[in-house]
Amino acid sequence: MSTYLIDHLRIPGGIPNEAGLDYLEQVEATVRPYGGKWLANGEVTVVEGAWPGLAVLMEFPDRDAVERWYNSPEYQAILPLRVNNAICDIVLIDSLPEGYTVRGFAQQVRALVEASGS
Repeated sequence: MSTYLIDHLRIPGGIPNEAGLDYLEQVEATVRPYGGKWLANGEVTVVEGAWPGLAVLMEFPDRDAVERWYNSPEYQAILPLRVNNAICDIVLIDSLPEGYTVRGFAQQVRALVEASGS
């Protein structure tokens, strides 16, 4: 089951500085061994709410792969280049199981609520 990394990225001044560019030039090589790939990277169109900055969407084969990448010595060596030069909110989310529907999810929640007597 794929795991997705979503990064809400804000770069002070809007343009990466030298350290930020160093990070961008090196990060891809750290991701490749873990099966990660970029699916989207750029400005967003805000339909509701606020989202200052950019969005980055990456896919990994599974949660173990993304966690091994993030904690790898190679990535940890360049992590300060991003952390010290950009503002990021990074989340991981697993893909949905085959056959998932929102309606089915709602029905499961209803059944749990009814079973608990609430």
